[in-house]
Amino acid sequence: MKKLVFRIPATALLAAGLIAICVTPVAWLAPGLQALYVLPLAYAYWVVRNRTTVTEEELVARGLVGTTTVKWDEVKSIRLVQKGWLKVVKTDDTEVTLPAVRFMHLPALSLVSGGRVPDPSVTEEPAPAEEPAEESVESEK
Repeated sequence: MKKLVFRIPATALLAAGLIAICVTPVAWLAPGLQALYVLPLAYAYWVVRNRTTVTEEELVARGLVGTTTVKWDEVKSIRLVQKGWLKVVKTDDTEVTLPAVRFMHLPALSLVSGGRVPDPSVTEEPAPAEEPAEESVESEK
């Protein structure tokens, strides 16, 4: 069974560490400001949690608080969102965001889905055209 998991790169966790370092001077100024450490922890949880798993039977989109499973039979189309993740439009016209899946991932999505999603990078070869008959031109002297 083919399975593909789209995740936010783990290097994004470095940003959580940087945020924790930057928050430290402010967090120790007054009692109670240590709650600012929740920000980098929440960001790290978001990076680890968000993912899309694609199999031949279904799509599973895991968000920050929930998981949505969509069978391929329920998929009407895939919508490209400007500067964002792809969205699946279901047959009832509701949309499900696919975390961490971008336009550049469509060829891999096409491969795992068994062709249900067309691959935009494949171009059809034009049919060979008949060559025009050559005309001989004689020059007059």
